[in-house]
Amino acid sequence: MPHKNLLNADDCLLLVADIQDAFLPHILNIERVIKRSQVAVQAAQVLELPIIVTEQYPQGLGRTVAPLQKTLAQIPYHEKLTFNCLSEPAIKQAILAANCHQVLIVGIEAHICVSQTAHALLAQGFTCHVAADAVSSRKQIDYDIALARMRHAGITITTTEAAVMEMTQSSRHPNFKAISQIIK
Repeated sequence: MPHKNLLNADDCLLLVADIQDAFLPHILNIERVIKRSQVAVQAAQVLELPIIVTEQYPQGLGRTVAPLQKTLAQIPYHEKLTFNCLSEPAIKQAILAANCHQVLIVGIEAHICVSQTAHALLAQGFTCHVAADAVSSRKQIDYDIALARMRHAGITITTTEAAVMEMTQSSRHPNFKAISQIIK
């Protein structure tokens, strides 16, 4: 039995928060965030994790970036106006309906929507993991402080590859070959 703080594919959902067009020119390492988020989504699809995608005020900030939309395929999107995803009833209901106790978060911005959502999930009893290589902010200090605050609160800071390999657990996993191709 894995440690309670390790991700388990049978009990985890992936939350993709607000990786939208308007942020492209402003977010540090945005190309890395998009690529690592795509890896997280592809792995979640292979491992059959529920995936919840949010868009912050898409009328003003645009839609999810095209490369990620392509990877997400037919997964529905949830519009929001609040920074904390759980403050939007439809998103909270989707998270609860997934019947998972663990949430892996990728997205932007680390110090606003990601952090507020991670703290809210923790307060609701979820085990929350944030993939540091698949989140970012406009300013380095905001990113750094956000990760430190979340870690201090008990949110697990991880990387996309570490999270995916935790859920795979072994090279004997039936999807290991597919996963190993995705994380390259």
